[in-house]
Amino acid sequence: MDIFRSVHDIDDNRGFSMSDFNWCHGPYCHTKHTVDRVRGVKGSKVLRTRKIKLHNMRDTLSWWQFFCSQTCYDNFAHKYIEQVIAIAPRTECLETPILDPERKKHTHEYSWGNHSYYDTKIEVDETRQS
Repeated sequence: MDIFRSVHDIDDNRGFSMSDFNWCHGPYCHTKHTVDRVRGVKGSKVLRTRKIKLHNMRDTLSWWQFFCSQTCYDNFAHKYIEQVIAIAPRTECLETPILDPERKKHTHEYSWGNHSYYDTKIEVDETRQS
C-alpha cells in the first residue's frame, strides 16, 4: 500500500469513504485559527488538521494531494527539508551539453531614438547527450 494513501476505507454514509481524503501534512495546520478547523462538542473543542478531498487525482502526483495551502506546504518543506534531501542526496553537479551561445544585437528605430538589446540563443547539443 502506498504510504501516502494509508487511510483505511471507512464508509461514513455520505457517498465517499475516508480513502477519498488525505489529512494535510502541514506540521502546524492544526494550530491555525480558522473556523473550518474547529471540531468537537461544546466544552471540548479542538483545532483539527484539514482534510483534503482527492478529486479523482489518484493517478496524478501533486503536492495539492497532501497540503491544504501553500503555507502548509512551505512549513513542511522548511521543517523536513534535510530529511527529504537525505532520501536522494546530490553529490555531483548536473550538466547539460550546449552549443556555443550566439549573442545577437537587435536595434529598433523610434521617433525618439534608437533602442537596442542583446539576445543570447542557448541550444542543447543533441550530439553530446548521454
